[in-house]
Amino acid sequence: MLVVVNQPHTEGFRIEGSIPKDILDYIERKYSKKNISIMDDEGEELIDPTELDFFKDFKSRETPGGNLRFYRKLVGMTQKELAEKLGIAKQHVSNMERNERAISKKTAKELAKIFHVSPARFI
Repeated sequence: MLVVVNQPHTEGFRIEGSIPKDILDYIERKYSKKNISIMDDEGEELIDPTELDFFKDFKSRETPGGNLRFYRKLVGMTQKELAEKLGIAKQHVSNMERNERAISKKTAKELAKIFHVSPARFI
């Protein structure tokens, strides 16, 4: 891997080899991303997928209810099973998944524990 940082009024610097993620994270925080090039061992520039248009479009259509449905199905749980775990009616789960009923902060925290993800996924 190769990281090249170009800074105005300097020659910049290069780091080559196996670069730990915490070092890459520090460099990205310290220097503007537009001044950094990260390349794989073959010299191909690595692209941050979160900067791609399709990813931005996908994120803009993401909803708390859609996330709830995704994680519930991912673990193979029915709406009834989830409702029982949460101590609510099955219809309540259905309404949350269809974004007809907001997911409270308390419920988001419970869902986060059930699915082992951040509560922010459901708010």
